[in-house]
Amino acid sequence: MDKESQNVIITDVKMPFISMVGFMIKWSLASIPATIIFTLVVVGLWFGAGFLIDMFGLQDMFSFTQ
Repeated sequence: MDKESQNVIITDVKMPFISMVGFMIKWSLASIPATIIFTLVVVGLWFGAGFLIDMFGLQDMFSFTQ
């Protein structure tokens, strides 16, 4: 394989409108499980951080009230 890089420029994508709509619908439906998984990961990290803060007694370090 050559070590030279080749640049490619896409100028047009010929795709029927109905196929494009179907692709976009599938794309949006596929994003639903990804959003759910991302939300579960964020909530898990949030509660995990809270658990660690409580476990190590670091409430004073992260307290924003005076």
